Amino acid sequence: MVGAGIGGLCAAAGLQRAGVEVVVLERADEVRSGGSGLSVFSNGIRALDALGVGDAFRAVTTRTEGLRAGQRRPSGAWLSTLPADAVAELRVIDRADLHGLLSDAVTAGTVRTGRRVTSMYPNGLVESVGSGTAGARRAWDRFDLVIGADGLRSAVRTGWPEDPGVAYSGYATWRGITAAPVELRGEAGETWGVECRFGIAPLADGRVYWFGVRTAGIDEPGDPALLRELFGSWHRPIPELIDATDPAAMQYLPIEELSGDLPTFARGRAVLLGDAAHAMTPDLGQGGGMAMEDAATLVGLIAPFAGTECGDAPELLDEALRRYDELRRPRPQRVAARSRMIGRLAHAPGPLLCAARDLVVRATPAAALGRQAAWVHEWLLTR
Repeated sequence: MVGAGIGGLCAAAGLQRAGVEVVVLERADEVRSGGSGLSVFSNGIRALDALGVGDAFRAVTTRTEGLRAGQRRPSGAWLSTLPADAVAELRVIDRADLHGLLSDAVTAGTVRTGRRVTSMYPNGLVESVGSGTAGARRAWDRFDLVIGADGLRSAVRTGWPEDPGVAYSGYATWRGITAAPVELRGEAGETWGVECRFGIAPLADGRVYWFGVRTAGIDEPGDPALLRELFGSWHRPIPELIDATDPAAMQYLPIEELSGDLPTFARGRAVLLGDAAHAMTPDLGQGGGMAMEDAATLVGLIAPFAGTECGDAPELLDEALRRYDELRRPRPQRVAARSRMIGRLAHAPGPLLCAARDLVVRATPAAALGRQAAWVHEWLLTR
């Protein structure tokens, strides 16, 4: 396994539960993630159940039943409201908490930190070099299967001739979690202005995960002071959320995605999952969910013959990887295209196009919004 992010840890936990020996190579000196939240919808929760970590996830989250969600104007007027059942299963978690529970689900010693993968070959041979405190020691390891779960700039994927590269979406985001609970009055979702927007999602303990997005050049700095300039006059509790967050704990990053669809998620004895396979804009809140689905599907295909030492084991693995590509590639690529479309709509340039956008959003029936959400959230494990 290359990468100890959400997708990599999910796959590692599920494979170990099935009896597979797993090694995770992580370039960072420690496994950690913080500063932002993650929305997990019903599809992601079902995937976590299949991986054996669903109960641990529920223990640190709560359902958002009764939450009013949708799109608003900066004045607070609602443009659209999602049907209640579209977000009834939604749970929001601090990424640091999610990484913690996934790390706990993996056997101690599984993750080798400070190991940066520099090359990988279709026969399962991996070259890595020590990074940070690990020094520059180079190592070669051969694995029966290499899972590239190493994110947008995947070292596994970039070694493939089919790698489409990375593209900038045209907008960047601040992300943060309030230091203390903030009252939301049962309302969340996104507020759309002219070339900027703000999103709100409640955590189980009353704190709030939020994000502020603006159209910007990829190299433009993201001084937290700009948040007040952009969103200080918007409806409550947006200014309060900004004020309740330590600027040092905020993240600012350009939103990037794969610049095209990969023709395959499997090559030789290597397979891709999560952002390495289908990095998408966060406009549907499905980056994490798709990675969880990938991990659950891959584990489900490998588990039936895990530990097999018979002569046909290599053929079984080859068929599992072929089936994984067949099952997984179409869905996240469609979700990525839909997410990209929503992002472009949200960041329509100029006041006139934004006014037209708002008219379209207001005219869209709630039932149609519900069907769109159901298409994304209704996923079942298939082998």
